[in-house]
Amino acid sequence: MRFVLLKDASRGAFTFYTNSQSRKGRELAANPWASLAFYWDASGRQVRIEGRVEEVSAAASDRYWNERPRQSQLASLASRQSRVLANRAELLSEVKRLERLYKGRAVPRSARWRGYRLKAREIEFWTRHEPRLHHRELFVLKNGRWTSRILAP
Repeated sequence: MRFVLLKDASRGAFTFYTNSQSRKGRELAANPWASLAFYWDASGRQVRIEGRVEEVSAAASDRYWNERPRQSQLASLASRQSRVLANRAELLSEVKRLERLYKGRAVPRSARWRGYRLKAREIEFWTRHEPRLHHRELFVLKNGRWTSRILAP
């Protein structure tokens, strides 16, 4: 399981950004099928989305990169996400080096920092009902049309 920050949800697609050399980036390169899950305990609801993941355009990645706070850009550029560090000071030192290097200039987006879009093929809505008689409705995209069916809990 990997956690990402969802940045856009529109037209049956869900967009997030990450380091393509991170564990999740390498896993997506090897197998572009993934799922997303959103759970709200207080309301007893969950949404699960499955589909194929593709990279967004470099232009879309650049647009989002340029909206990010400068410190987030520097941290992303400094981090070799999922790689082992000798110690935390190593990462902080790299951030400081990059702050000096890009002082007064825009921080460029690393080629390894990319956007990904999951195109939904299945979406399941789950609602908690006691005693374990949860409501589950599955929507499946087939030939450009969504169909639905109710699943047993």
